[in-house]
Amino acid sequence: MGSDLWVGPWRPHRPRGPIAALYSSPGPKYKLPPNTGFLLHDPSRPRAPAFTFGMRLPAPQTTCGPGPGYLVPPRMTARGPDGGPAYSIQGRLRHSAPFRTPGPGKYFPERAGNATYPSAPRHTIAPRNWGVRSWQQTPGPGAYTMPSLLGPRVVGKLSAPTYSIYGRNAVGSCFEDLSKSPGPCAYHVVNPGVYKTRSPQFTMLARTSPPRDNTLKPGPAAYNVNQHRKSGGWSFGIRHSDYLARMVTDVNK
Repeated sequence: MGSDLWVGPWRPHRPRGPIAALYSSPGPKYKLPPNTGFLLHDPSRPRAPAFTFGMRLPAPQTTCGPGPGYLVPPRMTARGPDGGPAYSIQGRLRHSAPFRTPGPGKYFPERAGNATYPSAPRHTIAPRNWGVRSWQQTPGPGAYTMPSLLGPRVVGKLSAPTYSIYGRNAVGSCFEDLSKSPGPCAYHVVNPGVYKTRSPQFTMLARTSPPRDNTLKPGPAAYNVNQHRKSGGWSFGIRHSDYLARMVTDVNK
């Protein structure tokens, strides 16, 4: 019955080109990053803060208190020691200096007089400058002078203009002695170079010697003409070192 059904023109056949089904896949090796945990979290998803329990801290080696070995006195309470006042016998203190306080017999109340009893006021005529030392010399009223109100130098006041009379001047007056005036010979001729163009001026100075050496030089008599210098000679000389270059005797070579 199944063969009688029409399934169309398609029949199973080999594909003409390669398709993805013909190739094997790596399987579930590749997967999406997880959304839980702190490490390798999906960067496109929000990540909550992560906390750790931490590690156990090492115990301190030194103790902070005395421990059970501390002994509290039995009479000590939270508000202080319990019990009545206690006294001790100490030595007597020695004073640096004895007290010299006057006793009752040093006072005489009967000599007080009216100073301790009410009485009427009394007045006495004391001498002048009572209580002032004799060596103090205070200036009197005559020692002070008021500034003068005459003249231009008045302190604190406006002064009027002042004029003074000078002596008579004889210059230009009828009392001038003309015989004492300078004559023509008293005036010198003015140099024309003062008010005209002055030409260059030259002076004759002393001959100057060039700088030279002050050492003594030999003169003509210090040289002997008859004494000739010997001509050059040859000597055997000294033995040369083995490390020096040999002397070339033949120039052509």
